[in-house]
Amino acid sequence: MSHNAIEIRGLHKTYRGGPRSPEKTALNGIDLDIPKGSVFGLLGPNGAGKSTLINILAGLVLKTSGQVTIWGFDQDVNPRQSRASIGVMPQELNLDPFFTPRAALEVQAGLYGVKKADRRSDEILALVGLEDKAEAYARTLSGGMRRRLLLAKALVHTPHILVLDEPTAGVDIELRQMLWDNVRKLNQQGMTIILTTHYLEEAEEMCDEIAIINQGDLVARDSTANLLNRIDAKTMIIQPEAQVTTLPQSDGIEVELRGDGSLALSYHARATPAEAVLECVRQAGIRIRDVRTEQADLQDVFLSLTRSR
Repeated sequence: MSHNAIEIRGLHKTYRGGPRSPEKTALNGIDLDIPKGSVFGLLGPNGAGKSTLINILAGLVLKTSGQVTIWGFDQDVNPRQSRASIGVMPQELNLDPFFTPRAALEVQAGLYGVKKADRRSDEILALVGLEDKAEAYARTLSGGMRRRLLLAKALVHTPHILVLDEPTAGVDIELRQMLWDNVRKLNQQGMTIILTTHYLEEAEEMCDEIAIINQGDLVARDSTANLLNRIDAKTMIIQPEAQVTTLPQSDGIEVELRGDGSLALSYHARATPAEAVLECVRQAGIRIRDVRTEQADLQDVFLSLTRSR
């Protein structure tokens, strides 16, 4: 059996146009492997095709062409098995307001064919911190509690893969921490997690590997560490012994005097060694009291891969 939880080959999705609107290509031949047991980030600007890809995986949108294999099941050959292998926590709060959390989980489990003896509704409610709201109507729950219930519904059939579509958008810090604690726990138990998020620092902290989609194309797919290494821009922060009156100058080094009196020297590590930056400072007659460096973060990588398209 493959080591990948999901394998996607040549995935196309085109939405038909109307009399006054042209066809729209949402996915343009995506090839993507997502390893088992990973926390995998799926990133891209609005309209990039992320939601279309997730909805195809969940069986909610029909692809135009290509092959999708989920946990070893070809989506075209074994649609029920492939769909049962994945759970999706959607971004939208699509809950029946007249169901209690326990009833919502029981109905969801029934839709997936989970036998009553095998259902874990109370266990899942405890996992997401809703055990004391088990019999409260969903319409009385706060926005944060409704997000917890969405996560609970995605887990009723014990899927191998959990997709989280913008799970922390608009939630408070406490709920965000609770969600990520649960995600880490589920991942440690062997569940593969796929995450879409606009919080790039969240993806940088949580994800083992990341794919970036832009305008329907896969523009990058690598480990988080390797993606960060793609941009070799660094900034050396020099805290001088005395106030600087003359800025150092050198080819390949941009110098900025910050409000706190420190110097920010930006350079590309492949072209300019750190020693050359320090020598530039010394030649300007600046005595160094302290020095540190700043490196690119995931936002820098994201912008560099998407801004020119």
